[in-house]
Amino acid sequence: MTKWEDELALAVAAAEDAGVALLRHHRARDRLRVEEKRAGDFVSEADREAEALLKRRLLGARPGDGWLGEEMGEEAGQGRRWVVDPLDGTTNFLRGLPYWCVSVALEVEGRPLLGVIHDPLHGETFAAAPGTGLRVNGRILPAVARAGMSGALFGTGIPFGGMAHIEDHAADIARLMPHCAGVRRTGASALDLAYVAAGRLDGFWERRLRPWDVAAGLALMAEAGVRVEGVTLGEDPWETGSVLCATPALFDAFAVLVRGGQDSRA
Repeated sequence: MTKWEDELALAVAAAEDAGVALLRHHRARDRLRVEEKRAGDFVSEADREAEALLKRRLLGARPGDGWLGEEMGEEAGQGRRWVVDPLDGTTNFLRGLPYWCVSVALEVEGRPLLGVIHDPLHGETFAAAPGTGLRVNGRILPAVARAGMSGALFGTGIPFGGMAHIEDHAADIARLMPHCAGVRRTGASALDLAYVAAGRLDGFWERRLRPWDVAAGLALMAEAGVRVEGVTLGEDPWETGSVLCATPALFDAFAVLVRGGQDSRA
């Protein structure tokens, strides 16, 4: 047992409790109060209730910790901070599309080290911390090693509304598609990163994600042995939110295509 087991159990229990609350709202989603934060970006009372529940559970158990949540903002702590997205994939949730999740991470000394991503609809919880291995519903998953770009499947998040980088992203896809088995845009980046860690996707890239979008996924991928860099060579994904990741055997070929010929080994 590692020193992280208690923290991981706390995060898993909190995320799964939030999932129960979200499922209740999901069954009555046509009656939810919904606001548009910006073009195409929605928040509902389900998001807010789930984050309040997570904050009560996590800070109630660890009152000295800080907080960073998508809906409730930031609260200072003592060297550690919970980074939370109570409902990643709100648009999917509201439309009845079955791809959304709860994302919980613990940042220690400026880096996300523990991550939990819970998919309530499918009853799956992805969890990892230093030395624990990647677990799905408590079972440790072996490392996935796939070779060959032609059979690889990648995930991404395409900018929408007035967001920047739409043309850059279209160019990325045009370069990548002739060399792989496909690209998926699912609408919940945290769950995409969990799928990369679990070997269901072979890689993922997206620019300018927020800390709560990537924190848990970065922790999961570190334990799974996924290689992670920035979309632009040399940038830190945790600092910028621009993430490019893939299994080690595919990373270099994938990165060259996404970056338009810039080799990560240079």
